[in-house]
Amino acid sequence: MNENSTKLDFDDYELNEGYELSQLPVMPKGRYTPENRLGKNLVVLAPDVAQAFPDDEAVNEALRLIIQAAKLPRLQEMVEKA
Repeated sequence: MNENSTKLDFDDYELNEGYELSQLPVMPKGRYTPENRLGKNLVVLAPDVAQAFPDDEAVNEALRLIIQAAKLPRLQEMVEKA
């Protein structure tokens, strides 16, 4: 802190009773906020989904399997060609 800056003392601060705090929006904070995710490959999993995967490599492996399964010929297509 430089000499010209002032240190705020929050110990003596009293909140104005006129503030309606229940009306404030709940904002996500930190690295998972929507603006921090824009243009990045960061995805936040739902808690129940996250429990199924021990780490990011497990998620990637599961997604690669789904991609491969999507490339397999469909059973219906095979029946129609027969």
